[in-house]
Amino acid sequence: MPEHSSRLQNWRRLFSHSHLSLIHVLIIALSLMMTLGAWYYAKAQTETRTENAFKAARDQAVGLISARMAKYEDALWAGVSTVQSHGGDMSYQEWKEFARSLRVDKRYAGINGIGIIHHVEPGDFKSYLQSRRQERPGFAVYPDHENSIRLPISFIEPEDINAAAVGLDVAHEVNRRTAALASSATGEARITGPIVLVQDESSTPGFLFYAPFYTGGISTSAAPDERHLDGLVYAPFVVRKLIAGLLSKDLRHVRFSISDGGETIYDEHDPADPQFDPAPRFSETVEMEIYGRTWTLDFRTSLGFRQAHSYSQPVLILIGGLVIETLVISLLFLMARSGRRARAYADRVTADLKEKTLRLEKAHDELEQFVYITSHDLKTPVRGIGALTEMIQEDLEDYFNSADADPDVAANLALITERVARMNNLTQGVMEYARTGAHSAEDTELCLQDMIKAFRSDFGLSGTQLELSGNATRITTDTFNFVRVLENLVGNAVKYHPDPEQAKITVTVEDRGSRYDVSVRDNGAGIAPDYHSRIFDVFQTLRRAGEPESTGIGLAIVKKSVEQHGFEVTVKSEVGHGADFRFSWPGQGRSAPAEHQDKAA
Repeated sequence: MPEHSSRLQNWRRLFSHSHLSLIHVLIIALSLMMTLGAWYYAKAQTETRTENAFKAARDQAVGLISARMAKYEDALWAGVSTVQSHGGDMSYQEWKEFARSLRVDKRYAGINGIGIIHHVEPGDFKSYLQSRRQERPGFAVYPDHENSIRLPISFIEPEDINAAAVGLDVAHEVNRRTAALASSATGEARITGPIVLVQDESSTPGFLFYAPFYTGGISTSAAPDERHLDGLVYAPFVVRKLIAGLLSKDLRHVRFSISDGGETIYDEHDPADPQFDPAPRFSETVEMEIYGRTWTLDFRTSLGFRQAHSYSQPVLILIGGLVIETLVISLLFLMARSGRRARAYADRVTADLKEKTLRLEKAHDELEQFVYITSHDLKTPVRGIGALTEMIQEDLEDYFNSADADPDVAANLALITERVARMNNLTQGVMEYARTGAHSAEDTELCLQDMIKAFRSDFGLSGTQLELSGNATRITTDTFNFVRVLENLVGNAVKYHPDPEQAKITVTVEDRGSRYDVSVRDNGAGIAPDYHSRIFDVFQTLRRAGEPESTGIGLAIVKKSVEQHGFEVTVKSEVGHGADFRFSWPGQGRSAPAEHQDKAA
């Protein structure tokens, strides 16, 4: 117990000096668990990916063998169809022409040739020999055997590499005979068990591939024993040539062997092979049912597979995770030690920020008040200039009507009047911009239809020119500024329309519960996308020559009013396609921000 208590005190002392809290310890433990979890997951994913690569290579080899044998079967049945189209038999020259058109050497890689085996009854043997020798005088059937059936090879093309097979009676040997009889009995293609082709000088394992043809063709309704076998179209194969024609060993990282009935007919597991792996990462035995035989394929990965799928990602993840873990621990210690100083400094900064915020809010209020008062006071001398200009125009009315009147005087006085009106509009706009939000506490209920009717009257629009749509009928939140926003948008749509009498404006207000979604869409001249952000700035105007004067404050008021409620206003428009202004407004039960209510009070 004393020893245990001493260790506990040491740990407490360590944490107290480093200020490392329990939460930090939990973070370190969680981070370490995540690192180990990522390493384990990456390792499992790598193993799965590698195993899938092996399975894909295995399935590719099996699929290629099946597909290639099916292609060879098609060639055999093509030969059967040709024989039957010639009345059930063919001459040597006819078969030679068929084989030439089939292009065996080009289209069927791995095949030794294609030929015909005739079924000769004992009593017909002499006439068979006589018929064959009329085509080729030296034709002979070999070897002699005691079986009652005769199945000699009559033709095979190309004959130059298969000459030794011509005349061979395949009934003399059990594997050849068994497969031929099985093919005859079932009417299906069959392959033999392992044999050595007489034409194969290397004496390597091979097999024959049969497809039968019958007197009168194949009848599906006839029982097997009712069919009369006329012969078989066949193809001889050397297994190593067959596999070489499928997929070169140099192009794959999986080696395999093939066994038939316990006898190995093809083997790539050669220790002398530079890619031989004495301890393959993956190995699997697959049994393949193929035309009456069962081939056993023994798949094993090679050294090339090991190199191609040697992923270092899990190790790198583990190392990287441990390095990061070390950095995190160091960082936590440093953070813990500097925590107290940071909190003390934060307290001081927070106090300073609160004080500065109060000063800024006060300065902001004073600035808005100054702008309002200044704009208001500017209107007095401007009105005086306007009145004086009107008096001068009245006093000079007789002069203007005289023949000696200087037209520049009247033009300059009209220019002064126009500038005074523009100054009045500008000061009025500045005052309105400064007071934006000042009426946010006046949440009197607003009927949208009444508002639209008032707009029609103010802007001289008909019922079809200005329409209201949407599911909202009334608004109760900051209705003063809401009306002012829509008034600016509708007014701009009329003011800058190239033909106001053809103006078409649609105001859409959708009640979303916590907010209203508002759209003001017109069919005016539109706004180029380059100006979409600039038009909301104060004093920015896109006025062209001949268009009405603009203060550039209306859309700034719209933006300010909307943003004071925590939303934003956007525009979708292209030149010649009108404009669509969209914004949101607080819904029922939501009031304006507190600071704006204070200003209104």
